[in-house]
Amino acid sequence: MKALRKANFLLIGIIFMFILAACSGQESNSSTSEGNSNSNEEQKNLKDVKIVLNWFPKAQHGGLYAAQENGLFEKKGLKVTIEPGGPQVSSIQMVASGSADFGLAHADQMVIARNQGIELVAVAAAMQGSPQALMFHKGKGINDFDELNGRKVYIQPGITYWDFLKSKYNLNNVQELAYTGQHSNFISDVNSVSQAFVTSEPFFLKKDGVEVETKLISDAGYNPYNIVLYVTKDYLEKNEETVKAFVEAFVEGWYLYKDSYEEINKVIQKNNTDMELESLKFEAEAQKDFVYGGDAAEHGVGYMTEERWATLIKQLYDLGLLEKTFDAKEIFTTKYLPRRESK
Repeated sequence: MKALRKANFLLIGIIFMFILAACSGQESNSSTSEGNSNSNEEQKNLKDVKIVLNWFPKAQHGGLYAAQENGLFEKKGLKVTIEPGGPQVSSIQMVASGSADFGLAHADQMVIARNQGIELVAVAAAMQGSPQALMFHKGKGINDFDELNGRKVYIQPGITYWDFLKSKYNLNNVQELAYTGQHSNFISDVNSVSQAFVTSEPFFLKKDGVEVETKLISDAGYNPYNIVLYVTKDYLEKNEETVKAFVEAFVEGWYLYKDSYEEINKVIQKNNTDMELESLKFEAEAQKDFVYGGDAAEHGVGYMTEERWATLIKQLYDLGLLEKTFDAKEIFTTKYLPRRESK
């Protein structure tokens, strides 16, 4: 009888344990479902925005991809679509038409666009200076730009800084040849000159066994901000909170990229399979001073000054590229930049 009673107690205990486990499972499932529901709800509440790049994905867009990869935009309530640029893509035209909300461009492109009636507002500058340069064979460089006279120069027709150099240095004895992106003619003529970016061409030429030197265009006093994040004036007035959120994530992304660029470069490469990781690494390291140096060292990544914008506007006006000047405050703002202590 005692044995039967023990068996009954044991059976009841087992049944009770099963009931507890079932209840626990139901609670766990309920919690999981609730978590998924919240996650889906959060996704629904994210605001869709699109940014169009100034070129195909490269290390110069590292901060943007770092922000996206680390969920910084989502934390700010944004769902960001990144659309690549390219030779047939005008980020300014896309943003102006409403096909994209944000864009990346060079400061001089923005100034010229504004003079054409497209009211853009710069909200952050990824690069404090321009990596645009002239490239020479090693040992064939120049001390000043007037020494370009008597040389062949491969240059893109209509490029703004070339107009500036010709005007300032009286380059009447230069043989201008169209830059095509191919360097075979430059390589075969050791006295020739080619346009370049210090963040890319020297790397590729060295791989081909050609040692080169460069001279930054900024040495001549022409130094527009590069990789500038902008919106239209109308979009800014209607979406201030969105702009603020985007800018904060964008800037923080650049700080993340500084220390994790090799990992983020893998993401960039997936979006631009023509780029090698070795090339992206060179670009990331070569652009550090442009991104984190200058005024950014003291005021933080993205910082801009009225003086720099006003100087650029005057330079373009003096070149005859603007019909009229305008107040620099109309084309940029630092209002949405996060304040950061210098390091």
